[in-house]
Amino acid sequence: MLNITPIAHIKTDFKEKFGIPRQSGRVKSALGKIVFLPEYRNPEALRRLEEFNYLWLIFDFSESHKPNWSATVRPPRLGGNERVGVFATRSPYRPNPLGLSSVKLERIEDTSEGKVLIVSGVDLLDGTPILDIKPYIPSYDCHTDAIGGFSENFTDYKLKVEIAPDLLQIIPKNKQAVLLECLADDPRPAYQNDERLYGMTFGEFNVSFTVKDMTLKVTEIKKYEN
Repeated sequence: MLNITPIAHIKTDFKEKFGIPRQSGRVKSALGKIVFLPEYRNPEALRRLEEFNYLWLIFDFSESHKPNWSATVRPPRLGGNERVGVFATRSPYRPNPLGLSSVKLERIEDTSEGKVLIVSGVDLLDGTPILDIKPYIPSYDCHTDAIGGFSENFTDYKLKVEIAPDLLQIIPKNKQAVLLECLADDPRPAYQNDERLYGMTFGEFNVSFTVKDMTLKVTEIKKYEN
């Protein structure tokens, strides 16, 4: 039996599953900090990593562990009603709850926690265990003849975001663009298209909003209460 333990954890502004970008790279400004566990803080393990600008992160869907697995799942992109094979999706509910994300390596920093990786385009919950890191190699990892299956049937779109200046100023200036990009990417499940009030946690804040006619309107931002 293979014994896998985390080598690091990632710190992000996504404190709960709702509102996390649907895929890595969709919100390019979303940053994460990968902090290695003490036994993996040997700087030699990162030698020449700076020569690559994209990485593969293999991680644990730590909030999606289940005692049993199902051969089929209901992808949100299919409206949450149609079942497809689990291996035809990126659902977190898998026999082995392993995830794969491609992120951009922004820089390597020296900190009191050893060398940490600052990455962008993240789609990971704050505190997610990182199991392995591999360099993205364009000549091998990019397939120009790839077919996207049922995912190609969806038209990509962005919402128009309306937010009062006094509300936006509640968010730290260096994170305002990230929040706006997350909201424009439509954090709602694909099968939700009503005008109800939604709320998502972003960093230290709860953000409430409604959506109507492809316009997302932020109604309230307040400090997050655990």
